[in-house]
Amino acid sequence: MKQTLTVGFDAKRIVSNATGLGSYGRTLVNDLATLVAPVQWRLYAPSVGRDDLRSQVIARPNLSFVYPRSATWGKALWRSHGIVTDLQRDGVQVFHGLSGELPVGISSSGVKSVVTIHDLIFLRHPEYYHWLDTRIYAWKFRQTLREADRIVAISECTKRDIVELGHIDPNRVEVIYQSCATRFGGQPSAAQCAQLSNHYRLPHRYVLSVGTLEERKNMLLAVKALPLLPPDVHLVCVGRTTPYTARMVKYAEANQLTPRLHLLHGVPDQHLPALYAQADAFVYPSRYEGFGIPIIEAIRQGLPVVACTGSCLEEAGGPHSLYVSPDDPMALAHALSQMLRGAEGRQQRIDLSRDYIRRFDGNDAANKFMQLYQQLCQPTTENETRNDGEFSWK
Repeated sequence: MKQTLTVGFDAKRIVSNATGLGSYGRTLVNDLATLVAPVQWRLYAPSVGRDDLRSQVIARPNLSFVYPRSATWGKALWRSHGIVTDLQRDGVQVFHGLSGELPVGISSSGVKSVVTIHDLIFLRHPEYYHWLDTRIYAWKFRQTLREADRIVAISECTKRDIVELGHIDPNRVEVIYQSCATRFGGQPSAAQCAQLSNHYRLPHRYVLSVGTLEERKNMLLAVKALPLLPPDVHLVCVGRTTPYTARMVKYAEANQLTPRLHLLHGVPDQHLPALYAQADAFVYPSRYEGFGIPIIEAIRQGLPVVACTGSCLEEAGGPHSLYVSPDDPMALAHALSQMLRGAEGRQQRIDLSRDYIRRFDGNDAANKFMQLYQQLCQPTTENETRNDGEFSWK
């Protein structure tokens, strides 16, 4: 009989973050929990968070949420320090930091650790962050590399950044692509599409984008491309607003584009497939990403994709999507015109892109992480110890 493995996760983002890091954690945990293996999954969160997000984790007998047991630690301190005691008490053998962080002291606790690092944008492009945040994130990054038994990057682009900016041996970093939530890929019913089209007052013909409306995401480029597209093509942006959003609105007003720009906030995850399904194309003009999971969602939902060069988006979208400079609205408009319904070769691009993204299917990521957890629990020899001496911080 196989011995039961107990794996813990940093679940803060799972219960509190509706996009990005939260989606990554929920999708991975759900994929892992489907594997037939003697494993207890424990999700450590500093609070119960949001009911709508927590409920997206499929309930299973061998999966449980764990919250701070003592009021001695504040939520932040518990997550960065006090959690180690709880991991030891619960018999956790492997702890997975899902969002680029590990608690201080885990390397000496007897609990093996894995960390997923999504991006190092705060080091590569600090201009998008408050200076104090960049200092804090940089310290956490360095501390995490010291603590981690295994380091996972979500893309080759992120791996290159970790190696270059973390000054570590590339053999210490493994790439495991993130998977896409299973809700994407099915065809919403005509009734669902009609209901949501009416609810959000969607235009008849539109290009879709999904992601926070912030400067790094560069959605103003898509607004600037609108006048160069057919006049019946609109732009629908789904995502949280920031002060940058006002720049998009101001540009649209100054150029008589307001009727063609639609900003949707607070859209539930379950509505996204129908929004994807009714679009002509998907646009993702971000200047820098760690991976770009909305691109995978769009392709799975049957949309052609136009994105920007400069980071990892070609890696996510594959060779049959189109990529342009993040500063060239004319090139973006030209690429989008090749992706609109009725354009020659559009369906072939969609089909080939769907073939490409099969490499990101959930069970593949889940199996790779499962193998990683099991390897960490194998007996080690005297020579297989952590080598902190390979760090050379500048």
